[in-house]
Amino acid sequence: MKEIYVKKISLKDVPVEAVPALLDTEKIAFIPIETVNWKEYPYKPEVAFRIAHTNDAIVLHYKARENSVRATALTDNGSVWEDACVEFFSSPEEDGIYYNMECNCAGTLLVGAGSGRNGREHAPQAVLDIVQRWASLGRTPFEERIGECAWEVVLVIPTTTYFKHQMKSLSGKIIRANFYKCGDKLQKSHFLSWNPIETDIPDFHRPEFFGTLYFE
Repeated sequence: MKEIYVKKISLKDVPVEAVPALLDTEKIAFIPIETVNWKEYPYKPEVAFRIAHTNDAIVLHYKARENSVRATALTDNGSVWEDACVEFFSSPEEDGIYYNMECNCAGTLLVGAGSGRNGREHAPQAVLDIVQRWASLGRTPFEERIGECAWEVVLVIPTTTYFKHQMKSLSGKIIRANFYKCGDKLQKSHFLSWNPIETDIPDFHRPEFFGTLYFE
């Protein structure tokens, strides 16, 4: 399983739209999401992420380039996976509960928690509202746009987003996780992962294939 050592940074007085420049200054490298796990879905857009933390928040910056984009989910906890979507699944503790944090290219967010694919509990809107977001394509929903498009999103995810746990600090923590890119209803459906998934059909809800994040 793959591993990442997550650097601690400061976001004091840094607006969310300035996070990419800060991560450049901190020399946080991009990591590709490039594993095609299912031959029925061979399309592989260019996508990468980088990750840092502030002790009480995870900082994620995704970049993608693909042959179409769409952002039709109108509200948080909507069907963002059907749009041009990047995802972060993680297990903060060894208690069987993992979180799916999914964000489309307009910064619309879904967060769920549970022990399996079925019966997942969505985060309350009050929890979602505290997640800072920036999207290079803007925050307004739109129908599919055909043609090559590059886009970015930034998420600053407070520890309170793990709403079924009481996480005070990320420093020194070990979290198992995986990162994904999908677009179920795009012109070319695709399902890419950072850490490989060994299943017969597309399924991101497989914590047994998570890699490991070591937080500084």
